Parts: sequence; C-alpha cells; structure tokens
Amino acid sequence: MKRISKRILLISGASVLLFACSPSTTNTTTTTSTSSSVSQTTLAQIDRTKWLYNETDNVYYQIGISYAGNQVDENQTLSVFIPGEYMTATANGDGTYTADLNADAKIGDYTASTAPVVMPINTPGYSKMNALTEYSSEAATYTKEGFIYMSAGLRGRDTGAPNGVVDAKAAIRYLRSNTNYISSTNPFYVFGMSGGGAQSAIIGASGDSELYTSYLNEIGAVSTTSDAVDGVMAWCPITNLDVADSAYEWNLGSARTGLDTESQTLSNNLATQFAEYMNKLQLKDSEGNVLTLQSSNEGIYQSGTYYEYIKEVIETSLEHFLADTTFPYDASKSSNNGGPGGGGPGGGTPPSGEAPSSNAPSGDASGNSSSSGQTSSTDNASSETTSIEQVDKVNRQQTSSALSLTGTYNSVEEYIAALNTNKTWVTYDSTTKKVTITSVADFVSQLKSPSKSLTAFDALDESQAENQLFGSNGEGSHFDSILANLLKGTSYEFAFTEDASTKDSQGNTVETRVQMYNPMYYLTSYYEGNKTSTVAKNWRIRTGINQGDTALSTEVNLALALQQYGGLTVDFETIWGQGHTEAERTGESSTNFINWVKENTK
Repeated sequence: MKRISKRILLISGASVLLFACSPSTTNTTTTTSTSSSVSQTTLAQIDRTKWLYNETDNVYYQIGISYAGNQVDENQTLSVFIPGEYMTATANGDGTYTADLNADAKIGDYTASTAPVVMPINTPGYSKMNALTEYSSEAATYTKEGFIYMSAGLRGRDTGAPNGVVDAKAAIRYLRSNTNYISSTNPFYVFGMSGGGAQSAIIGASGDSELYTSYLNEIGAVSTTSDAVDGVMAWCPITNLDVADSAYEWNLGSARTGLDTESQTLSNNLATQFAEYMNKLQLKDSEGNVLTLQSSNEGIYQSGTYYEYIKEVIETSLEHFLADTTFPYDASKSSNNGGPGGGGPGGGTPPSGEAPSSNAPSGDASGNSSSSGQTSSTDNASSETTSIEQVDKVNRQQTSSALSLTGTYNSVEEYIAALNTNKTWVTYDSTTKKVTITSVADFVSQLKSPSKSLTAFDALDESQAENQLFGSNGEGSHFDSILANLLKGTSYEFAFTEDASTKDSQGNTVETRVQMYNPMYYLTSYYEGNKTSTVAKNWRIRTGINQGDTALSTEVNLALALQQYGGLTVDFETIWGQGHTEAERTGESSTNFINWVKENTK
C-alpha cells in the first residue's frame, strides 16, 4: 500500500508548494513463458465456416476472436473485416458463411494478398480500447477502398504499461499467423490520435523488440510471426514521456503566471534539464546540422540551432496556413481558434473514433489528461471563461488564450494584424510569402499557453493519466527521473524513490517501462535501444500547433529522429490554429490517411 506521505500536495492558485512538511480447423501452438512457469497453450485460427456478412457494405467479418492463448482480460479479442470482393463464400443456412479468399479478385490495384491491413489504436489517455461485440460500420470506410480492417480490444492504463502495446502486438501477430487469409505481402498500418497516436508510434518504433517478449509470452501470444508494422499514422502523439515535464517547461513555461518562488525555480530547472537532454540527443536537421540549445539573456535556453529550428517550424506552419486559405476568411467557422478546416472537428468523423478536442490554451489546473478529447470552442479574449470536461474519467480544464481570432478577415494583411492585436510579434513579406516571428515565447504567450500545471505529466499527487500508466493495479506511480533528482531533499523524495524501485510481473522497473513506451528509445543513439527493433518504414505525423497538451518539441523530435534514422519516409506537419485534434492542413483526416496509405502501397 502506498505511504500516506505520497499524497502531500498543497496547491494555491497556480502555485505548487514543493517543500511541504514532511472453435477451429487449424491450430497454432505457442509455448508460453511466464515469470513463474512454462505452459503450453493453443490458439485457434480463424474458422473458415464462421464468417458473417454485411450485405449493405459487402463485407465478411468475424468478431470476438481470441488473440491471447493465456487470456488475462476478456477484452483480449479482435475482429476482422474483409471486402466481399476478396471472398468466395457459401451460405451455411444458419446466418453464417464458409468463405475462402479469391486470389484473382481485385479492388483497384489491390488483391487479397496485397491489401493493406489497417488497425485503429483508439486509446485516448492510454485508456482501454473495447473489443467490438457487433458489426462496425467504421470498417466500410476502409474496406470500400480495398483495405482489410482489424480492430482489437486492448488493456488500458489501469493495468499499467506496457500492456496496451503488448495487446496490440499480440493481435497483429495472431492475424498474421492466419495464412489462409493474411499473406506476408499484406502491409500493416496502425493509426490513432493522442494516447492512441502515442501507442501507434510505440508499435511502429518497437517492432519485434525483445523487451516485449516476456510480456507476450505471459498472455500466450503467437511467437512465430512478427509484430512489426509497415506504417504509422499519428495525430498529436503524446510521447517521449521520460522528458515530457522538462520539455513542457522549456516550451510553455514562459507563459506561466502566479507561481511562487519555489515553483518558479522548479519550472526553470526543468527547462534547463531539457536543454541538457537536447544537447546530448544530437538530433540533426535535413542538412546535417546538429541541433542544440544555448543559454540566453531572456528565457531559459531560448537560443541555439534547435531553438531556431523550432521557431522556423512555427513560421512554416503559419506560411502553410496562409497558402492554403482563401481570403476573405471567416475564422468563426474554423475548427479551432482561428485555424483552418480539416481534421476531426472541421472535416468529419475521426478515423480512430476518438472524440476531437479543441485547443486548450493557458491556465494551470491540476488533474488534466494528456489525451482526453473535447468538443471545439471559440476563445474569447475579452471574457475569460473556464470549462471542465471529463473524458475517460479524467478532468481537462480549458481556459481562454491571450488572443481572440473571430470574425472575417478580408486579406492576409488583416489576419496578420489580428495576430498582432496584443503586441507585434509576427511580420509577413507579401513578396516572398515568408513569415517571421519575434520569438517562440511570443507565440506561446499568444496561442500556445500551458493548459497543464507544473509537473504536467508526472503530477506530484500522481493524479495524471501517465502516473496511472506507469503504476500498477490502477494506482499511480511517479516515473520522471529528472523530476525525482530535482525533488531530492523535499517531502516527495521518498515517494519517487519508492516508485523507482518497484518492479512489475516481469521484473522490470518503471524506468525500463518508460523506455519501452518511448519511440525515441529505439530511434537514436542516445538510448540503449537504438537499432534493436524493426522500425516501420512509413510515418505520417500531424499535430495542432496550438495545443497546450504537450510541448511542440515532442512531435518535432519524433519526426527528426525518424528522419535521422535512415531508410524511412516521414511526412510531418504542424497545423496552424488547431489544437489537440486530428489536425489536417486541408481535407478530412480519414480521407487523407487512406490516400497516404494508397500512395505508399502502389
């Protein structure tokens, strides 16, 4: 049981008091190893006589197929949906069909053996993903394009990391083992947003990593096939949690107000620690320049090649928005705080099924989730309002940003003038179409204010979704080793030390589990896991640049690491004016995802 001292947290306004007083025709046999025993389990392959058929969508499907030989959760089942054109079927007379693949059938350029298999990772806040219990019309969005659609139930953060990804890997391995329906030439793609985008990225980066072997054996996963995937679509992925608190303070901490002296010192120290991390990470831009941070007269390490790179990302995002936008432009009808259409709120149902959220700028509120969804709203600078919405049992607090962008702008110049309402921080050259901003801090103060309190991910009272993710039995745990070092000598030291020494069922500490859940661990030489996995070849990452859910560096670093890794295709964009949503420059997120997969699988 947790010691009572772990719950000491005094909050006053935005400040944090840190120094408080103290059935089948063919079987696949899997040998399963657990921490205490070795057992023999049998997983049934997909029964060719049990197919169901949706006539409206012309889809054959099966639901409730177990992918875990040692099932520890009733949710560990998957469903598979195959276009009718790919199947030759005979009615059994009881509503089911006996069906086999028709190797000669085609949908567009695809045959049954080349069709992409797409798998949503719908896990906001790292929550569980419920297994389907009936036909899902969502499948037809993809089957009509010639894709095969699979959906799997996944354990959530209440069971602790890495179980959500373990289950996804087991489901992928199981489906691949069904060679009567899935070929080695069928590419696999995973997609999701926020916590789902994060776990999609982890799946994509950690293919066949040995770190997962004991966990897969524990649930009786198929051991003879690969869990590596071919592509990842991630919207707003909340990753790199080992430095997430530090990155947040480096990027958004400058806009905090009302912190007491001790809290401000902690914020500054976290920002400094991020700079030290970046200078060791040795990421490079497309021209091979090492990206580093340098100390500065204003702000914490707001100088250097990495700082200039982030600044350029912001400027490019606005340039793309201006290029995509037809003026006159009605910002009131946009999906997010004066931004463009597209994505979940502006362009249809999110393909992962997650609820889209609006930008959640400024304010320091305890208990925010990094990945809960919420509906879109318009910020009003003249009347600051706060709304609290609960998604997946996690409260998210939203307050207004410093800048209101509503109404119609007749020209680019009018829009730029609106951005400069409070202060002049943006200039636009109409001849070159280039944007220049005065500083990253000015952008943050106007459009990306912090929506989370100090220690944004590893909350001192262990209330965040990420605390539960790295805990056990639904109880939270501290996981940020940087924060732990900064809190030595305070009333929190024992709690961090206790959690750091706790081991899970496979004998792994929280430090190992954090790295397992960090795509960067497999992608850069800074980490021991570099080059120890099979990394997905194709990546598409989109993020709303205005979101206060995580630092801009989170997605930027992931994209940089993937580009530097070599041999991968990386399509990365930050979307101006949009927040924590399935952000897209133009068009609908599901359509853009489908077209991207088609382009990769020509």
